[in-house]
Amino acid sequence: MDYVNLGSTGMQVSRICLGCMSYGDPKRGNHEWSLDEDASRPFFRRAIEAGINFFDTANVYSAGSSEEITGRALAEYANRDEVVLATKVHGAMRQGPNGGGLSRKAILSEIDNSLRRLGVEYVDLYQIHRWDPHTPIEETLEALNDVVRAGKARYIGASSMWAWQFAKALHASDAHGWARFVSMQDHYNLLYREEEREMLPLCRDQGVAVIPWSPLARGRLTRPWDATSARSETDEFGRSLYQEQDRTIVEAVAAVAEGRGIPAAQVALAWMLAKPGITAPIIGATKMGHLDDAIAAVDVTLSDEEIATLEAPYRPHEIAGHR
Repeated sequence: MDYVNLGSTGMQVSRICLGCMSYGDPKRGNHEWSLDEDASRPFFRRAIEAGINFFDTANVYSAGSSEEITGRALAEYANRDEVVLATKVHGAMRQGPNGGGLSRKAILSEIDNSLRRLGVEYVDLYQIHRWDPHTPIEETLEALNDVVRAGKARYIGASSMWAWQFAKALHASDAHGWARFVSMQDHYNLLYREEEREMLPLCRDQGVAVIPWSPLARGRLTRPWDATSARSETDEFGRSLYQEQDRTIVEAVAAVAEGRGIPAAQVALAWMLAKPGITAPIIGATKMGHLDDAIAAVDVTLSDEEIATLEAPYRPHEIAGHR
C-alpha cells in the first residue's frame, strides 16, 4: 500500500480509503443492503492487513450503527495511533427541531454522540456531510474550530457543495484564524467529471485533499450497464446520478479491462488514482473481491492511450450529488 499526506497536512493516509456506509444494522436506517456486524468484520481485518489505514463513516449511516461497528472493529484489529478515522455530521439523526444540520448546537452534540458510538476520544477527520443553507457558515466553522481545540477532532473536512461555497468557507476560516477544511469529499468518477471544472482546481490551489465518494459510480463501472445489484435495486439516490449516455463509458472501461486481463474496477480506480490532486478514493465493499480490486488498483498504471479511451465518451452532466 502507498501512503500520501492528506492535502497540506502532515498526516499520512493510504491511497485507498475504506468507506463504511456498507457496514451497519440493515434494520436501522434506510440501507437494507448493508452488512451486519458479523459480516462486516472480515472487511476491516483484510483492509488493515493490506495496509489501509483510512476509514470513513458518518453519523447517519444506518442510524449510527455504522459508527458502532466501525469503532469496535478498529479497536480489535488496528492500532489507534496508526489509523485515520473519519466521520461526518449534517444529516438528521432524529425528528423535530435541531435533529440535524450544522448549527453550533447540532455540531457540539453530534461530535459527542459520534465519539461515544465509535468508542474513541477523538476522530482524525470530522467532516460536514453537506452545506447547510439554514446556518451561517461562520457559526459552523467556529463550532468546528472549538471541536478541534477541545481535542475531539484532529482536522476538519467538507463534502459535496458548490466551489464558491467551499471558497467562502476557506476564506472565512483564514479571516478568523479558525481551523481550516483540509479535505473535500466530493462526487467524482469516470461517469461524473463535473468537479474537474472548478472544485478540483480550487482544491489543488488551496492544498486541500480530494477524497471522492462513489469512485466506481455505485458499482456501475464494475459491471455491464444493464446489470443490477442488491444495492442498486433499492438505491433511489443512486438512480438519480447517472444517465443512459454513460453506457458508452462503462463499455470503454470494460474494453480496457479486457485488453489488460484485469477487472473493470481496477481500471476505473487506476484512472482516478492517476488524476492530479486525488488523495484517496473512498471505496465501498460488500464482497471481498471489491476490496481486493481496490487494493490491486494502487499498482495499476494506465497508458496515455488507455486514459484517452476512457475519457473520450464523456459528455457534460447536470450537477448531481448536491444542489
